[in-house]
This record gives sequence, structure tokens and C-alpha cells, in this order.
Amino acid sequence: MLPEPSEIEALRTALAAAEARATAAEAEVAAAARERAVLASAEATIAALRLEIEKLRRALYGTRSERKARLLDQLELQLEELEATATEDDLAAEALGAAPAAAPARDRRRTGRKPFPAHLPRERVVVPAPACCEACGSGRIVRLGEDVTETLEVIPRRWKVVQTVREKFTCRDCERISQPPAPFHPTPRGRAGPNLLATILFEKFGQHQPLNRQAERYAREGVALSLSTLADQVGACAAALAPLHDRIAAHVLAAERLHGDDTPVPVLAKGKTDTGRLWVYVRDDRPFGGGAPPAALYRYSRDRRGEHPAAHLAGWSGILQADAYAGFGSLYAPDRSPAPVTEALCWAHARRKFFELADIAASARRGAQAPPISPLARQAVTRIDTVFDAERAITGLDPGARLAARQAEVAPLVADLEAWMRRERAGLSRHAPVAKAMDYMLKRWDGFAGVLADGRACLTNNAAERALRGIALGRKAWLFAGSDRGGERAALMYGLIATAKLNDVDPQAWLADVLARIAGTPASRLDDLLPWNWTSGAAASAA
Repeated sequence: MLPEPSEIEALRTALAAAEARATAAEAEVAAAARERAVLASAEATIAALRLEIEKLRRALYGTRSERKARLLDQLELQLEELEATATEDDLAAEALGAAPAAAPARDRRRTGRKPFPAHLPRERVVVPAPACCEACGSGRIVRLGEDVTETLEVIPRRWKVVQTVREKFTCRDCERISQPPAPFHPTPRGRAGPNLLATILFEKFGQHQPLNRQAERYAREGVALSLSTLADQVGACAAALAPLHDRIAAHVLAAERLHGDDTPVPVLAKGKTDTGRLWVYVRDDRPFGGGAPPAALYRYSRDRRGEHPAAHLAGWSGILQADAYAGFGSLYAPDRSPAPVTEALCWAHARRKFFELADIAASARRGAQAPPISPLARQAVTRIDTVFDAERAITGLDPGARLAARQAEVAPLVADLEAWMRRERAGLSRHAPVAKAMDYMLKRWDGFAGVLADGRACLTNNAAERALRGIALGRKAWLFAGSDRGGERAALMYGLIATAKLNDVDPQAWLADVLARIAGTPASRLDDLLPWNWTSGAAASAA
């Protein structure tokens, strides 16, 4: 029985209403997706602007506190998450049929893309042209131009074997056989090329990747290199590079002022680990306008006894920027030969003790168990930061100009800080945390105020701390040094890599070129391979 016309019409009306409701629901979902995409894009834009503002503030006014460094890290992490969220919402909105221009904030920010570096090679992939007109089917089509879309791509590491062929020749007259001499190899056994050796060294000592992890990665790439083979090459390279390290050491110990510091290094010993020390001495004359290139010297010791820095700096005298470690005391002795070392203590170490008592963010993380914020500590941080601000303005001037500016501007601030601390300290218990922070400075005031008497001295020992930062981060990766010899070898390689970085030289490229050339370079020309004199072999050949 056929339905009545009225029933058909009612069904059509109901279907049309259902379709309308479905269309409206889809429109609402798409609108919501567009709103989420716009909101996510706006949040990402705000986060990017906040990060840029903080970076500009830091560039203009310097690092005012450790809190600023943590804030930048948090903003960068937040920006990373917001950018990923915004991209997800963009794609979700497009999948629901939203207009491509739904997120104008992100589109505007993406219009100013920087071109890819010009030195990268270009590979052209030409899309096949149509055989006829897509509109009318005519075969009379003429090339009008082209649009080029660039995509950045990376090629996985490629391995190759270099075969060096030396042909033999015989003389038809005297029947003597002649042959070109064998090329120099970076290491005695010559099984690894300089670029591979530089990769192994830089990943182990510059990127803190142990040799066993490197061997596993090489095996996955189809090249089986045993751990013993890699270790053998590391030892051979250290022996080959030792003459350069000796020249860097001599350059560092010829400085008028040094930054010194140390950090613990776990050392494997009879089924357990001992705590060795890695010492660093940095020469950086740039803050007082010196023209000598910067360099770093590392030394290893099995313990932290004061005899080690005394031996490292035997025969040297000058200004030593360091912390208040008692082991440096013998260097400052008046009867030291050839002359006593001038003590210049690190103001950043002293400031850190006050900052820990005034860090509001750290106190909030600890909750109810956190000690109360010290108003005196906050005031001390503010006063020390004023000294840093005045000092920052004279960085790069010659020693005479720095000394004159310090006497005129910095000395009154330091004198005011000392008077304030002695006045406040008199009313504090010796067990108060802020009193201990004050005593750290007041008991060593001559060492802290000594920077005012010499224009070459700096307020902080940050140069040495920066040189040790990578080692502190890498300890979690390589766990421990295998032996005392391993610690000494690490000290040698750290010194080479750190010196290259201080001179704005790519350490891996420098190591590869030096390893390729050092065996054929006479001792009288080794100074040409030092980072501050270095010109790559390809550039030298072109010249």
C-alpha cells in the first residue's frame, strides 16, 4: 500500500528539518574549531612576544637574577607547547571545513619567512608539464614561467671508503722501481679518516656521547666499529694533538689574569667510583681590552687537595679570579716564589648565597616547609646588582679607563655595601642564614674589594663556570671516567674544544682539518694550527 501524499510530504519536511539541524550542528562545530584555532594562535603569538620582550630586556639590562634565566627557559617551553597546539587546532579546523584564513595571527607571523641559507646545495625536482591544455585540450601550449617551492631536507650520514692508489713505475734504462710516497695518516694505523676521527672526538668530549653509544649507532647505520677500535683511535688522536695542547697551555699560563675553578668527576676504581676533580684555568683578556686570544686549560686530579692548583700554577703569578676555596691559599702566601698571586674573589658566588634566601619562586615551590623570605637578603641582592650594573658599563675598556671608572663610580657603591652589611650584621645572631651569607663576604672583604685596585680584574668568575658547565651537564651521560689516564685525556680534549669555542671556531671542523694536516706539519709551523691562527686547509689551498 502506497503512502498517502500527506505522509510523503511530512517525511520530506522531517528530513529537511533533520538535514538543517545537522548542517547547523556542523557549522557550530566548525565555528568552535575556528575559535579554538584563533585562540591557540593568539596564545602562541602572545607567548612569542613575551619571550622576545624578555630577551630584549636581558640584552639591554643584563642578567639581573637567576630568576630571569629560569623565566626564559619556561617561556621557551611554553612557546613550544603553544605552537604545537596551535598547529593541531589549525589542521583540525581545516579538516572540519573551516576557512584557511581562520587564524590570521599565525598567518601574519608566517608571511615573513627567512630564506634558507644560500650556501646549501639546491636539488631541482621538476614536476612534469601537461601534454595539452587542461581547459580546451589543445596541444599548443607554451612555457610561461615557473614557481619554485623550497623545502629544507636532511640527508642521513653517508659512509664511504677512500682508496688512495699509489701506482708503481719502472725505468726501462736502469730498471729501478719508483712509487709516490705514502700519504700521512692522522693516526699510526690510518684506518679512520680525519672527519670520522673528529666526529668521534667531538661527540665524546663535546656532546658527551660515550663510545659504546657511538658504536651502537654506527652499527645501526651498517658500519661495525668495535668499542676497542674507537678507544684506540681516541688514544691515538690525543697523542697526535698533544703538541697543540702544550702550546695552548703555554699561552694560558702567560696571562696576567686567570679564571680558575673545579668540578667533581666520578672515576671508576676497583668496582666503585671515586670522586676526582677537573680543574679549569681560562685566559680571557677581552673584558679589559686585551688583544690576546682567549683559551682554556684543563687539568685532572684524583682529589681536591690544594697541592694540585699549586702545581698547576707553579711559576705563574698574576690575578686569579676564583671562589673562596681554601686550597688556593698557598698561591696567595706572601713568601710564595716567584711572587704571590693576587686574590680576586667572585662576587657572583657571594650574591648567590643571598639570592637563595630571597628567591620567592623557589620558596613557593617548597610550600609550607620553605624558610621565610629574608628582607635583608633581598636588599643585599639589590645592592650587589647595583654594583654589577655600574661594572657592566665599563666592560671592554682598557685597564686604566676601567680603574678610573671604578674609583669614581663602583668604589662608593662597594663602600656603601660594606658599611650596610657590617651595620646589619651587628644585630643578627651568628646562626641566622643571612648572617652566614654576610660573613662569607665580610671575612674575605679584602679579596672581594681587591678588584677595585686593578683594572684587569673582573667582578665574577663566570668565565671558568661557563667552561665547566658542559662537563656538569655531561656527567649524566658518560657517568664516570674510566681511569686516571682517561681523566687526563679528557682534560686535554676539553681544553682543545673549549679553546676553539672561545675563538668562535667550529670545534669539529677544526679538529678534522688539524688531524688531516698535523702529521705533515713541521714543529715550527704548528702555531698555524692553533684555533686563533687557523685557516682551513681548503681555504689555504685556494689562497
